[in-house]
Amino acid sequence: VQLQASGGGLVQAGDSLRLSCAASGGTFSSYVMGWFRQAPGKEREFVAAVSWNDIPYYADSVKGRFTISRDNTKNMVYLQMNSLKPEDTAVYYCATDISPTYFPRTYYYAYDHWGQGTLVTVSS
Repeated sequence: VQLQASGGGLVQAGDSLRLSCAASGGTFSSYVMGWFRQAPGKEREFVAAVSWNDIPYYADSVKGRFTISRDNTKNMVYLQMNSLKPEDTAVYYCATDISPTYFPRTYYYAYDHWGQGTLVTVSS
């Protein structure tokens, strides 16, 4: 499975961004897809995940502001980010959980394949 994330950029606080992740190989429609982020000097943290049947789950820090979605016909997963804050600044990664024993799994080592990351910078 190969993942390609895109859509990051420099925005101001309160703005919106939509991240996209294109998947190739494997059986996309059967995978849990997740978004993680890593800020400078910090550990990679869970942001959101979506089950194979489109059930979302969010970290408390983004709940109500971010929306994860997937399009199994296009092998795509999205992260709509609204009301962005400076503390959302990070490199954002999409990832697959190929064999989830339960949903959601929020620890990064549960995920098998990772995209290259896309940088989101939110200025105050």
